[in-house]
Amino acid sequence: MLSAFLSAFRTPDLRKKLLFTVGIIAVYRLGATLPSPGVSYGNVQKCLDAIQGGGTGVLNLLDLFSGGALLQLSVFALGIMPYITASIILQLLTVVIPRLEQLRKEGQAGQAKITQYTRYLTLGLGILQSSAFVALARSGQLFQNRCDQWPIVPRDTGIPDWLTLGILVMTMTAGTGVVMWLGELITDRGVGNGMSVLIFTSIAARLPSEGWKIKTTKGWGMFLLVIALVLLVICAVTFIEQAQRRIPVQYAKRMIGRRMYGGTSTYIPLKVNQAGVIPVIFASSLLYLPQLALQFFDQNNPGKTQAWIQNHIVKASAPEHIAIYFLLIIFFTYFYVSITFNPTEVADNMKKYGGFVPGIRPGKPTAEYLDFILSRITLPGALYLGIIAILPNFFFIWLDNQQFQNFPFGGTAVLIMVGVGLETVKQIESQLMQRNYEGFLR
Repeated sequence: MLSAFLSAFRTPDLRKKLLFTVGIIAVYRLGATLPSPGVSYGNVQKCLDAIQGGGTGVLNLLDLFSGGALLQLSVFALGIMPYITASIILQLLTVVIPRLEQLRKEGQAGQAKITQYTRYLTLGLGILQSSAFVALARSGQLFQNRCDQWPIVPRDTGIPDWLTLGILVMTMTAGTGVVMWLGELITDRGVGNGMSVLIFTSIAARLPSEGWKIKTTKGWGMFLLVIALVLLVICAVTFIEQAQRRIPVQYAKRMIGRRMYGGTSTYIPLKVNQAGVIPVIFASSLLYLPQLALQFFDQNNPGKTQAWIQNHIVKASAPEHIAIYFLLIIFFTYFYVSITFNPTEVADNMKKYGGFVPGIRPGKPTAEYLDFILSRITLPGALYLGIIAILPNFFFIWLDNQQFQNFPFGGTAVLIMVGVGLETVKQIESQLMQRNYEGFLR
């Protein structure tokens, strides 16, 4: 990996792309620390100290993806999550809406149209999410109702509340649009997928502070042990993310005019983790619903049902929470793979171009064979996702302190970091190889 980056810096074109990417990342991190207008930054810091720097439930996950910008209500507080949510929604709607399915099959022109719809939906979700987070901050629920004496948005400023809140929502929504634009700039003129690189940057920005928190609280011994376990988890994730089942495909020879085509051999790569990180995000969002429902009940006098849900479903270290989280990830893995990979469509495309799997008849038998392989390779992928995702829950119990719940060494964080790192290095290596071939041909 280091040799690829060193070689890239020796190549003028790649060096410009890498420096451009670093510049965009610097702008993104600046916006993540810039307070929004109307927010008392001093009171925010007092609230973060009161809750030991961590949110609860899905707020913890969103704050991690924003690099700590969400709980600070900065300009880029929403980060890239509205765009990711919009992309997932459009991807799911493609299965049920024929018009979107037709656009997807039209190639580059159709994909550009879907991208435009994603941008509009991102801004709409940005308005909704920013309004929700501002309302949570005003009510105190964003900071676990511990900041009543430190108002995040002061009321005695002489400016009407509706104007202050409106400017705050507009600023955070505009920040979402700017983040989306920065990600597209990295994709077009930088290195790697822009949205993924920004998420990687947000998660990596939390590593030093969260790691040092463990050192100051638990000592050097626990800190070094956690670092060793982090490296072990990263190695395991890297191994699984690279694992794939290759289905051999043979293309028959065809005469078109006076030229012979086909007769080549290739393969269909089926990854063990075909679903990526999406099932973990779905399961985390669904588990947030009980916690959201508890906000509508009296927090000072909880009933038996409310207390049981709080202690067994919402609490991250509860065995029931861990078991439900694990089962939801397995379910959503099979669900997402079933809607994103269509064996019948793949088999029809192979048949159209004269391709076949050796020993399997084209058409329906090929589709059944692909479905058979996919259903069995998805099981270890689902188990792998579930185990990686619940690792932080066991560390909550081991470290015996909820302030470490933001430490990005398991779950979606490590999956995203490893995946983005591998894809970025592959892209750099492919561009280096292309330039080496050009020099050889010259």
